[in-house]
Amino acid sequence: MPIPNDPIILLSYINTQLRDNFSSFDELCKSLCVNSDEIKEKLSSVNYEYDSTLNKFV
Repeated sequence: MPIPNDPIILLSYINTQLRDNFSSFDELCKSLCVNSDEIKEKLSSVNYEYDSTLNKFV
């Protein structure tokens, strides 16, 4: 399944995956074969940054 393109839907998708299936953002990116910088950039455009302590974008 391709990841969502819309930043808000992407946010929900990524945070759900992090909560349910992955212990880190790097692990998620490797597993899904996605570019972490592209995801971070897209989510940054809607003012969200990854918090490794919480393991989610906030």
